[in-house]
Amino acid sequence: MREWSDEDQPREKLLSKGKKELTNAELIAILLRSGVAGRSAINLAQEVLNQCNDSLTQLSLLDAKTLGKIKGMGTAKTTGLIAALELGRRMQGEKEGGRVRHIGNSTDLFALMAPIVADLKHEEFWVVYLNNSHNVLGKQRIASGGMTSTTVDMRTLFSAILDRQATAIALVHNHPSGNVQPSASDEKLTRQIIEAGKVLQINIIDHIIIGLNTANQPHYFSFIDSAML
Repeated sequence: MREWSDEDQPREKLLSKGKKELTNAELIAILLRSGVAGRSAINLAQEVLNQCNDSLTQLSLLDAKTLGKIKGMGTAKTTGLIAALELGRRMQGEKEGGRVRHIGNSTDLFALMAPIVADLKHEEFWVVYLNNSHNVLGKQRIASGGMTSTTVDMRTLFSAILDRQATAIALVHNHPSGNVQPSASDEKLTRQIIEAGKVLQINIIDHIIIGLNTANQPHYFSFIDSAML
């Protein structure tokens, strides 16, 4: 491998040893294809990872404007990296679609929905449809709003629940502000859905609010964990 340039060494390592032997920085270096003056592609890749505490999850939440502030990350490198991360996210969604996913607690619900809503710049309200065993039958966006609120039509919500023949549901929405504490309207809506669910014998197992904290990491508030459900 010594005959290869610094730029090509990760490619040679992948070919000779396999993809699983490469570090995250080396894999990202292959996506970047080249470095900049005074820094190899691996050096630049590591600098990108440094911006998100070496977390690929956090890296996937960075937009083009933020990545573009890193010296050497031009449009081609930035968009190529974002596209690769998005493909990975979609592949994960395909994997989940092929297996039964169980929601046993708020952590399971957060893991399912954070990749979908955590980094949105507007508010969305989702419902996760469940059977009696709390296995996921599907998930659906019910409403989409602005920066601070969204309006949920109760008829649309329960019509969708009945169409899916769900016996239980989990509610999820995001707060683009990052503050995941429920507002008065969040609490009121949750109570309304619970009361309507009782009439139709639909169990609401939780309602979580997802956002990004000051470190740009997804976090959440759970109504059930806070004894509000």
